[in-house]
Amino acid sequence: MIASLNLSKKQQTLQSEIVITGIGLHTGKDVKIIIQPANNDNGIKFIRTDIEKNNIIEALWPNVTSTNLSTTISNEKGISVSTIEHLMSALSGMHIDNANILIDNFEVPIMDGSSFPFVKSFESTGILHQEEDRKVILVKKEIQVFKNDSFAKIIPNKQFAIDFEIDFESHLIKKQACQLQLVNGNYKSDISTARTFGFEKDVDLLRANGLALGGSLDNAVVVGENKILNEDGLRFEDEFVRHKILDSIGDLYLAGKPIYGYFYGNKSGHFLNNQLLRKIFSDKSNYEII
Repeated sequence: MIASLNLSKKQQTLQSEIVITGIGLHTGKDVKIIIQPANNDNGIKFIRTDIEKNNIIEALWPNVTSTNLSTTISNEKGISVSTIEHLMSALSGMHIDNANILIDNFEVPIMDGSSFPFVKSFESTGILHQEEDRKVILVKKEIQVFKNDSFAKIIPNKQFAIDFEIDFESHLIKKQACQLQLVNGNYKSDISTARTFGFEKDVDLLRANGLALGGSLDNAVVVGENKILNEDGLRFEDEFVRHKILDSIGDLYLAGKPIYGYFYGNKSGHFLNNQLLRKIFSDKSNYEII
């Protein structure tokens, strides 16, 4: 079980701005982001600096427009930013409530395939406590969504907790389950370094469809027929399921505030994470903001 910190925490932002450069996993294009401190109750906003007008996209669940291999958000004018889940996970895991993210392209840089480079940058610049109390979404009912044999659910709980289970045909992954308790900042050590992964057999098809153009062994775990292709191997024996947890933490932060509930994902992904948020917020009796 992964547990968050207590209810009394103040809102937080960064001490100063951070500049990060890299390439997009799917576009393969160079991209620069500038993560700036923001005021109380600002939330997380992306600002496309390569577009002059209507370039602000709020990182909120109704703005999710694609969940195909990553999470994409768009504003009402159709301006988008994609592959936001690792950065959102780092913001959630490090308890950063307010930030403006200036980005000069369509896709957040993939870095090493995990959220650790973002976490390290946040720690380097410092995190600032703000005046306002943090607001939290308290889940009041069990909510569940399905897609084929996958599901995601959340039940009432006094803190945020997360369990996850995956099951792949590859004998190098097979079934993995992860039930961790995160306290005293060990999101950084136990989750943030887990990298995204893919299968060698899928690479040609993905690239033929304009996806994974920036993917490499430097930013993803690549699973071959009989071995992991990365020279250094895995960072955790169960790195695959830990990365699914990393993704889910990022997707759920699109609630706009931390969620207090017990989340369980079974072979789920970006689509079901977003469907779960949509179902939670479809009925005000499902939750309370405290």
